Amino acid sequence: MSNSTVFYPQPAATGDGSGVVSHAGLLLVTRTAEVAGLPDVLRESLAPWRKDYAVHDPGKIVLDLVVAMISGGDCVTDLAILRGRESVFGQVASDPTVSRLISTLAAEPVTALSAIAKARAAARGTVWELAGEHAPSHDIGEDSPLIIDLDATLLTAHSEKQDAAPTYKKGYGFHPLVAFIDHGAGGTGEAGTGLLRPGNAGANTAADHTAVLRATLNQIPGLGWRAGRKILVRTDSAGGTKEFLNYMHKRCLSYSCGFPITPAMAAAIDTLPKAAWTQAYNADGQPREGADVAELTGLLDLDGYPGGMRVIVRREKPHHGAQLRFTDVNGWRLTCFVTNARRGQLADLEVRHRRRARCEDRIRAAKATGMTNLPFHDFAKNQIWLALVELAADLTAWTQMLALPGTDARTWEIKRLRLRLWAAAARLARHARTRRLRYDQHHQWTPVLIAGLHRLDGYRASG
Repeated sequence: MSNSTVFYPQPAATGDGSGVVSHAGLLLVTRTAEVAGLPDVLRESLAPWRKDYAVHDPGKIVLDLVVAMISGGDCVTDLAILRGRESVFGQVASDPTVSRLISTLAAEPVTALSAIAKARAAARGTVWELAGEHAPSHDIGEDSPLIIDLDATLLTAHSEKQDAAPTYKKGYGFHPLVAFIDHGAGGTGEAGTGLLRPGNAGANTAADHTAVLRATLNQIPGLGWRAGRKILVRTDSAGGTKEFLNYMHKRCLSYSCGFPITPAMAAAIDTLPKAAWTQAYNADGQPREGADVAELTGLLDLDGYPGGMRVIVRREKPHHGAQLRFTDVNGWRLTCFVTNARRGQLADLEVRHRRRARCEDRIRAAKATGMTNLPFHDFAKNQIWLALVELAADLTAWTQMLALPGTDARTWEIKRLRLRLWAAAARLARHARTRRLRYDQHHQWTPVLIAGLHRLDGYRASG
């Protein structure tokens, strides 16, 4: 018997199959939307834009677009992946109908964005209540706060889109400022708010940071004006402005913001005695060799900054081969941040601040969920699109929170979710007047998918 020289089997292929549903794993997403009450709140919020005798509800159109984004779509025509499978995804509007709705919403962008934000906030309240101990707001306090991360990112425009402009990195496009609600090491994160801006928008614009934070705080269930120290806001040095820091101080928020190092600060660092430095920690809380932290607060003129603000600096020898920066002093790589934390060791506070790098993971996931490509020419239409990206990020996180707690899938990023769960196919069967999706029993991730659906059914039964 001779060995085959063919790497893969070559069965005959035909296009006459029936009863097979591709991307049937998205049932986890659509069922989470139902558990969260998204269909109802979107229907109510977008009712003013529904025309008399319209066949398709604006809320359903928006939710279909969001599901398509979660599956990997980045333009309206990618809705085709859902169309024609009414037994699983319901009736899906045509591309022209979807485009007309986006145009209608963009004609009143402020009102439309407010309506979508209102629906998101209502659904978030439902999800967090159902999630119980798995919700990010569970048992929060000053020592274990709910974390909001703010950061800006660049989006490239490959054509002359409205309000696209040159960026500081010599590119061309947009410079949105986004906020995410962090779930900590055991989870991913939800979208707060995104502010679409031209590519030449400033990175440290205090008014933009204030607007994004205010809108994000409005997304958190049961939060009043004086949110208190149970909310921690983290930013890079772009958020370390007097105006923004004073706004957070006024709202009694905890904050941890990067702070630019000035020549005066560099000189003050040189005066610190050896006893002032303590060893820094790695992200896992273990001592980091060659890295130290110290407090500079008493050595600086902080006139105009909020009371109780502390300035903490970290120094570390650059790794071998690293190029020195102009802020490096005497061979040390220096980074600085400010916080109003009243308790905690310096090294712990510094590790907590560095963990804001998780925001980069959330931005990467958002870009993979429709944000990389703003598909329209008009700025207002792209604002609507960004709001749908936020809803897609939320719905993905809610699916993981409600359907996948206690599993590795709780921390998977969107690309892995698509590969292992969303792309799972199933055969649509009918028995005793009941429709049933039959997933492949040999697929490695079918048990995870089915267990998630059972959890969601449990929420629906209890509701």
